[in-house]
Amino acid sequence: MANIIQSKLHNRLLASLPANEFALVSAATERVSLELGQTLHRSGEVIEHVYLVESGFISAMAVLSDGLPLEVGLIGSEGAAGAPVLLGAKTSYCETMCQTGGEALRISSSQFLSLAESCPVLRSETLKYLQIFHAQVIQTAACNAHHDLSQRLARWLLSAQDRSGVPELSLTQDLISIMLGVRRSTVSVAAATLQRAGIIRYEHGRITILDRVGLENAACECYEAIASEYRRLFGEHPKDIVRPHRFTT
Repeated sequence: MANIIQSKLHNRLLASLPANEFALVSAATERVSLELGQTLHRSGEVIEHVYLVESGFISAMAVLSDGLPLEVGLIGSEGAAGAPVLLGAKTSYCETMCQTGGEALRISSSQFLSLAESCPVLRSETLKYLQIFHAQVIQTAACNAHHDLSQRLARWLLSAQDRSGVPELSLTQDLISIMLGVRRSTVSVAAATLQRAGIIRYEHGRITILDRVGLENAACECYEAIASEYRRLFGEHPKDIVRPHRFTT
């Protein structure tokens, strides 16, 4: 890919590469737009491409036998959708769907695997990212089983803000209810609880985070558990540099 400047990239995997590896990887990528609601990988289908996210964020969802999806993790500019190909995956276990519009650098799975063989930093950084994502999936399962909805919603909003890279998110209440595995009406109840505490403003389908610290205090331990693992592997967490964002639902 021509005229790509590494210092201006947001994707952590690409930004971490030494110059010689970046030259090889960037030459094999193409910049693509991500559309709200776009599915990048479907459960059980071949992983054709790896998407190195630049902006926006993606939900990884387990699809149950009744056809209903449940979110198990979020993917943003810290990583890549389709990265499990590095672990030997040929087909996608999860469905990956764009929760916002954005951009990504796309590379074919075969090229990504070939480059991972000759680019040790790309390989090691991708493996560390996969460890982070694995920890996120485990923590999300525990969170869904043991914590109340207002805590889970707070955790989800924080995680979405950390990864989004955009000032607004266009998400329906139906979509949020799917992500959290609850009914739409209970999303409104949980949001009202956070609003009464002065942490968010929720009106006409729009959520504005008024108090980031308050939202962190309202969230369960699961948010900080993943943030700590992220810092352990990468030295800092996106929340350390995040700016307040507004969320549209």
